[in-house]
Amino acid sequence: MFSEELLDAMNEQMKNEFLSAHLYLAMAGYFESEDLPGIASWMRVQALEELTHGEKFFNFICEAGGRTNLRGFDDPKNDYASPLDCFQYSLEHEKFVTASINKLMDMAKEQSNHAAQIFLQWFVTEQVEEESSFGLIVKKLERIADDGRGLLMVDSELGNRAFVATTTAE
Repeated sequence: MFSEELLDAMNEQMKNEFLSAHLYLAMAGYFESEDLPGIASWMRVQALEELTHGEKFFNFICEAGGRTNLRGFDDPKNDYASPLDCFQYSLEHEKFVTASINKLMDMAKEQSNHAAQIFLQWFVTEQVEEESSFGLIVKKLERIADDGRGLLMVDSELGNRAFVATTTAE
C-alpha cells in the first residue's frame, strides 16, 4: 500500500511525534524546577498527547501493510531562559511538525494514496489546534512580561488541562 518513499516518510513522522513527546516531557521537568506545577502538568498532558500521535502512525503503518521502523533522536533541550522562551521554542517545534505533516500529505496526494490522505487529514486539523494553543500561551506570556502574579495565574489556568485519549478511529 505504501511506496518506499511514503513509508520512509511515515516512519520519520512517527519518530517526530515521539520526539515531540520527549521534548514536552523535558519541558515539564523545566517547569517543575521553576516551581510552576500547573504548566509542568500541561506539558505532561502534551507529552501524552504526542505519544498517542506516534501510536496512531504506528498503528496506521501496520494496518496498511507497511513495516514500522522506530528511530532514535537527539536529547531534547532541557533548559530555557524563561517560560516565554520555552513556549516560543514549542511553537517553532509545532510549526516544524506542521510542515512535516503537510509534506506527507503532498506526497500522499502525488501518489494517489487515498488511505494515507484520509489518515493524514486528522493530523492537518490537529496541527491547526496545536499551533493555536501554543500561540495563545505565547501571547499571554508576552502580555504579562515580568509580572509574577500574571505568571502564577497562567500556571493555575494551564494546570486545569486534563489528558483525553483519542481512539485510533479518530
